[in-house]
Amino acid sequence: MKRRLNKKFLIVIVAYSGLLLLIAYVLDYRDKSGEHAKLPQQQPRCSDLENTVALLWDNNGYKVNGSDAAAEARFNRSQPRIHIYLHATWRTGSSFLGELFNQHPDVFYLYEPMWHIWQALYPGDAGSLQGAVRDMLSSLYRCDFSVLKLYAGTQNISTSFIFGWKTNKVICSEPLCDAHKRHEIGLVKEEQCAKCRRRDIRDLEVECKKYPVMVIKGVRVLDLSTLVPLMRDSAINLQIIQLFRDPRAVHNSRLKSKQALVKESIQVLRSKKQTDKYKRLLVPSNRMNRAESYVASAMELICDNWLGDMMLVTNAPPWVSRNYVRIRYEDLVLRPMEELQRMMRFANLSTFPALERFALNMTRGQGYSSEKPFLISSRDAKEAIYAWRERLNVEQINQVEAYCSEVMRQLGYERNNV
Repeated sequence: MKRRLNKKFLIVIVAYSGLLLLIAYVLDYRDKSGEHAKLPQQQPRCSDLENTVALLWDNNGYKVNGSDAAAEARFNRSQPRIHIYLHATWRTGSSFLGELFNQHPDVFYLYEPMWHIWQALYPGDAGSLQGAVRDMLSSLYRCDFSVLKLYAGTQNISTSFIFGWKTNKVICSEPLCDAHKRHEIGLVKEEQCAKCRRRDIRDLEVECKKYPVMVIKGVRVLDLSTLVPLMRDSAINLQIIQLFRDPRAVHNSRLKSKQALVKESIQVLRSKKQTDKYKRLLVPSNRMNRAESYVASAMELICDNWLGDMMLVTNAPPWVSRNYVRIRYEDLVLRPMEELQRMMRFANLSTFPALERFALNMTRGQGYSSEKPFLISSRDAKEAIYAWRERLNVEQINQVEAYCSEVMRQLGYERNNV
């Protein structure tokens, strides 16, 4: 009798234990299924940014839902002077985009002024470097160029030193120099501009204050959040034109000029070195040379930054949408007239036939290959867009598509069918 009771008791215990295991399994399976449903199927999003992106706009009362009427009124397009930043990264076609503004007679255009900071502070802390970049931009938009003395290593700064001066229409035109006429459209001839007399930096500041629109092009702002304080600053009211390009084309172009981009690629990687993922990217692969490895790894981080920028704008209040425009390089070179007009409207500038012809001619050249990849020249737009198909191998294409898939999806770039 006792033995029979023990047997029944054992059966009850086993059954109860099995029931508990079954319940635990069902609950665990449901939780995991929910997690998988929430996870993106392609490029993962930045969880840290998802948790903090709203705070960037909600801080100081600028509400994410745009209900703050005071903030809405503050950030309008009515100010007499417009400040624009061309937000891009290396090898996206930003030089061509910037040249369109450089040609406009009503634009004071600066080319890559943050280069001086990178030269002076590399390989310093990336966070401090981004702060220095923002502070420099704040001074430049106020036509205060003395900030350059902090990084140039000299107090005697002249026009023959800064802002891509040999191709800068303002520096090479009257009244600073008579090498070119400001209203004439066409690429600046470097050999003529090189003959210009050096002018004190204060003369350039005087010219800066005369122009209704100031445009700065840069590739050293690693993510859009760095510029948020300048967008909030009512004295600057910064407007952003962000340039994107097919990540496969960017990667192809970066590999072509990889030796020139090693320092920049390492600095990009250092900006996120605190996480395990980016520590891994800082370790060169054994299957490729060191320069190519750094360039490839930086491309992964660039796509993450692009995705973060798009999330930032998506979660921003309405006034940001009116002060931000997205441009795809492919659209710019295939439909230059249409995109040029769209950008000029955004900048409150008028377009005219000579500028439109210039934009069209710059995209209808005889080829794409160049021994000087950073040279601004007339090129075949279609060849520039699709060159990656011929120059990247299948493994390289698959790699970029894997870690840039979400960015490609949102920007409308289709995956390779090969």
